Amino acid sequence: MAFEYLKSLSSGMDKSAILQELMAAYGEDVWNYAFFLTRKPELADDITQDVFVKVFERIYTFRGEASVKTWLLTITRNLVRDHWRSAWFRRVIPFGVLQREETMASAESQAIGSLVTEQVWQVVLGLPAKLREVLLLHAHHGLSYAEIARLLSVSEGTVKSRLYRARAKVSEQLHQAEGGDGR
Repeated sequence: MAFEYLKSLSSGMDKSAILQELMAAYGEDVWNYAFFLTRKPELADDITQDVFVKVFERIYTFRGEASVKTWLLTITRNLVRDHWRSAWFRRVIPFGVLQREETMASAESQAIGSLVTEQVWQVVLGLPAKLREVLLLHAHHGLSYAEIARLLSVSEGTVKSRLYRARAKVSEQLHQAEGGDGR
């Protein structure tokens, strides 16, 4: 989905109005992607805020070569990568802390559908980062192979290969879990 007002910035539309529309349309996608990459809600909040600060500062640099959503997710990914590279992050956060912490409700209160969904998400979150990211961008955010390739700076063939491997691993692990529980 492309925003016509981004193309017509010269007509004098206020930057803050554009930003508000972008936040309303894509704020949840940006936060979900930041959370998916960091697995920390507080960090996803900070990164989402930083994304839209950057967008506000650079709104006139959007060239329309990719969709607005791809542009925002690229900024999100770059900010997460910058965060991971920062000296503060390496000194303060030990690698063991990066595991997602969850509390499980009692088995009686969970529906079968939510159990399956949780199992799938656990398998997906257990994938190597390169496979997990491609799967999320394609399945959850609905980006095309070309958009994912642009966002990740890889070829479309690499995207297709990673997506194939991600799906195969998820299928294999779900099949193993099913066989282990049902026999």
